[in-house]
Amino acid sequence: MMRALYSSATGMIAQQLNMDTISNNLANVNTNGYKKSRAEFQDLLYSTVRAATAQVPTGMQVGAGVRPSSITTITSGGNMVQTDNPYDMAITGQGYFRLTNPNNDAVPYYTRDGSFKLDSEGYLVNADGFRLDGFDPLPEGATELDINSDGMISYKDVNGERVDTGQRIQLYTFPNPAGLNREGRNLLTQSTASGEAAGGDAGVDGRGTIAQRYLESSNVQVVDEMVAMITAQRAYEVNTKAIQTSDEMLGQANSLKR
Repeated sequence: MMRALYSSATGMIAQQLNMDTISNNLANVNTNGYKKSRAEFQDLLYSTVRAATAQVPTGMQVGAGVRPSSITTITSGGNMVQTDNPYDMAITGQGYFRLTNPNNDAVPYYTRDGSFKLDSEGYLVNADGFRLDGFDPLPEGATELDINSDGMISYKDVNGERVDTGQRIQLYTFPNPAGLNREGRNLLTQSTASGEAAGGDAGVDGRGTIAQRYLESSNVQVVDEMVAMITAQRAYEVNTKAIQTSDEMLGQANSLKR
């Protein structure tokens, strides 16, 4: 009976983690480039009451419950939303933009959030002022910035002449993008699980292409998350009911009299 209490308790803990993961997905439904997460679980060790044999094909094993095994990032793409802002970019396919912190460029950051702004020095930066790697500052008076699908950059100078900069925004891929560390603020960092970043031209070696004046929305599907939330809630309720029933059964056993 105590094993039943323990198993149900592990089930409640597991479903709470599941609910936390679902809630975070729903909270980020409007976050540009956000990739949803999924909690995964494994059953715990079993006690063998009777082993199966050639003569007894089914043995008796009693499990000890469940434990969280991982929280997996689902890296599928989100919908493309047209913004008509020349500084916005989305990646169609695989790859990440790389950003550097001007105050500490030792650690590169990666993101799918292409909502960039032009700062006072002519750099393309994110909301926190981190600069887009591969984009040199635009000169004063530059207008009509154009970034084509393979990352080539051009603009019109003060005389209205189109200038091809020769710059190209690079995209970066990883052997295991689900292994990237989430740092908050739509930023990711490389980890031993993700593998080394491989930079290159957009549209080459499996990298996606760049869509200027678009943003990638979150890949969270609200209906799917709501269904998962209801399932987690029902599973939590069932585990609490199992604990309550086990406790009542133990109480009845303790109240037995000769």
